[in-house]
Formats: sequence, structure tokens, C-alpha cells
Amino acid sequence: MESNPQALLPTTRVTGASVEFVQQPFIKPLQLSSGVITTITEARATVHVEVGGISGTGCGSIYLSDLWAWPDPSRSHEERDAVLRAHSNEIALSLPHWCEGPAHPLELGLRLHHKASPHPLLPALATAMAASPFDAAIHDAAGQALGLSAFSFYEQDFPTCADAFFGGSPASAAIRSLILHPAAEKLPGWYLLGAGDDLAKAIPAGVALGYSRFKVKIPGKDSQADAARTVDAFRLAVSHGVKTPTLSLDSNEGNPDTRSVLDYLAELRSSEPAAFEALAYLEQPTGRDITRHAFDWREVASIKPVYLDEGLTSLDLLPLAKEQGWSGLALKTCKGHSFALCAAAWAQSNGMTLAIQDLTNPGFAAIHSYLFAAHLPTQNGIELNSRQYTPDANKPWLPRLNSLFLPADGTHRLPDLQTPGLGSSL
Repeated sequence: MESNPQALLPTTRVTGASVEFVQQPFIKPLQLSSGVITTITEARATVHVEVGGISGTGCGSIYLSDLWAWPDPSRSHEERDAVLRAHSNEIALSLPHWCEGPAHPLELGLRLHHKASPHPLLPALATAMAASPFDAAIHDAAGQALGLSAFSFYEQDFPTCADAFFGGSPASAAIRSLILHPAAEKLPGWYLLGAGDDLAKAIPAGVALGYSRFKVKIPGKDSQADAARTVDAFRLAVSHGVKTPTLSLDSNEGNPDTRSVLDYLAELRSSEPAAFEALAYLEQPTGRDITRHAFDWREVASIKPVYLDEGLTSLDLLPLAKEQGWSGLALKTCKGHSFALCAAAWAQSNGMTLAIQDLTNPGFAAIHSYLFAAHLPTQNGIELNSRQYTPDANKPWLPRLNSLFLPADGTHRLPDLQTPGLGSSL
């Protein structure tokens, strides 16, 4: 089959955008180190584009998780949420101007990432989050116009503002070598154990759904207590029939320093060697500003992989992350499709590994996150936990996509990995 020239270089112009907001209550609280989430706003973006004279419309969504992206205790959830909504509305109004098209969707997304920040109130992580559904919608719209997957847009090289990070080579070439062909047909999932969850109830619930991988949230303030909770999670999983549980650990930046992480690992290894062996990796244990919370992670990384998550908000930070000894990146589509692709390509080019650790993504956002994980060489599969917290948000896709949203064996699947764009037509 001959290649479609538009598929190779889908030069795109944004012609308009809009956003709507939907309140999604949590059926149970999700406790982070910064507080508890009980309700959240879903931002649903729609973007209109033209690609080679063909019109297309794309969709993207994300939860505006203010407690995660903007954990400012001096402001209420309602105040933070209002600012995030206002910023999202500003992006919708400004998108055609900010993208300064026509250009490749990747370049448009990178322009958006830069234009959305700085903000007088919002930190960089929050502005990236608010911009992310629009970036996804741009890629989705271009793919819908051409009838092609957004992951097929890299067969030819093209210039972007990220090229400077790739030693003079185009970022598109690094992304092309990153994307898997074929994409993964199925991905192991993870069951989330919140810091406030009763493990005696949560573990059996996860096991009943077929999960053998558990993400353990911990406060990060007491190494002995955190190790004990990890051991409890492991032993309960085994006692409920999981032969080889796999664990990951997330303190949501609750640890004060690398010493506390090393103490936790030593305590875990001493108290239950099998639980230590079951621990696959740790997500960013310490403060998100890695210029201010600057630690040498090489000793930790020599014991267990440790992934940079909230601290990665700019491509400029990637060399510092490598210098500090992080094992790799915990990627999130909620930071922007274009940004995440470039960061992943840089990491692979520099010997760092990848995990996908997205938000509690529902609907469009979950489809996007799955496609992203299926096309990249991740170490962990995919974490999709909206069924645990906001299951009603997924109802429009059921039962058609039960294999994605409601797997019975702890393994997520999507029926069409070559769906146009980023999957809104599903």
C-alpha cells in the first residue's frame, strides 16, 4: 500500500476550539499526601482543524485535579477549580492564535505547552494539565480528518521547537524510533490502594477483579509504618490467591529526602524479603521542584527504579533529571501529548526507562492514555483507576469498551489500536 503524503506530514491549522466542564463525584475518597479528593471537574475539549484542505474535529478530556497539580493549602478546592476552569476557557479562546499554525500537530502541541505557561497564579504542572485535553484534541482532529492514527504521524522528519534537545537531530526521528510497531494488544493494569484505604477490604476487591498489581499510596513520613503497610498489602494479596503480586509505591512527594527512601527500602527488605522483591518501582518520593529538592538518586536507583513524575514540567529539566540519577520518567498524558512524546523520546535516547502513571482518567482520557501506553515501551503496562473512583464517567463507553474500562482479568485491551486520531470515534 502506498503511503499517504498527508499521513507522513499532516500539516495542521487550528480553526477553533471549545471546552465544557462536567462535575464528577468520587464514589469513595482518594487520599493523597496533600489531601483528599471527593469531587473533581472533567474538562472536555473540542478542537476544529484543517489538514490539507480537509476539515476535522477532535476531542480530548482530563480531570482538573487541583489537589494534585496545585496543592496550595491557602486556597480552597472551589477557588483552585475556578481558576483552572478560567484558564481552560482562555486556552479555548486563544488556541488558534497560540498555535500559530499551520504546522505538524506535535509542534502545535509544543507551542500550546509553552503559551499556556507562565500563569500569574497557576504552577507549571497545573497549566500543562489544563492545556493537555486541547493538545490531545488537536492530534485527534488531525487523525480524524485523515482517517489515521496519531501515532502514524512520524514517518517523515519535520522541524519542531524541541529539536534542540536532541543534539541537532529532529525530535521526530527520536519519536519514530520510540513508537512500537505493532502496538501492544493488551496491557496489565494496576489496582490503586489509597493512603486511607482499609487494605483488608481493598485487596480482596482488587483480586476479585483479576488484578495482581497494586499501587500502594503511602504518606512518606514514617519509613517503618510505610514498610509495614507495604508488607500488609503484599501478604493480603498472597493470602487471597495472588501467587506473584507486583507492587509500586507512591508517596506523592511525601518523603523528605533520599535517606528516608533508603530507610524504607532497608526496612522493607528486612521485614519481608518477598515483599521487597515484589516492589517494582517507586514514583517521585520527594518534592516536585527538583532544582530546590535536588537529591542524588543513584543509590536508590541501584536498589529499585525510581521515576520522576510531578517534577517534570519542562524539557529543560531532562538533563538535570539524568544528572540526579533518576531511573526514568513517569509519563502522564495530562501534561500534554506532545510534551510527553518528546520527553519519552529523550529519555529513551539517554538510557532512561518509562512508566505511564496517569491521573484517574475517564472516557476519552482513558482511551488516550491506553493508546499512548500501547505504543510506547513502558515498564508497567497501564494504570486506569477511574472504575474505582468515578465509574459513572465511563458509562457512555459501556458495554462497547468493557475490555478497557471493566476488564475481568486485570488486563486492559482496546479493540482497535489503529483507531483514527486518539480514539474519540470509539
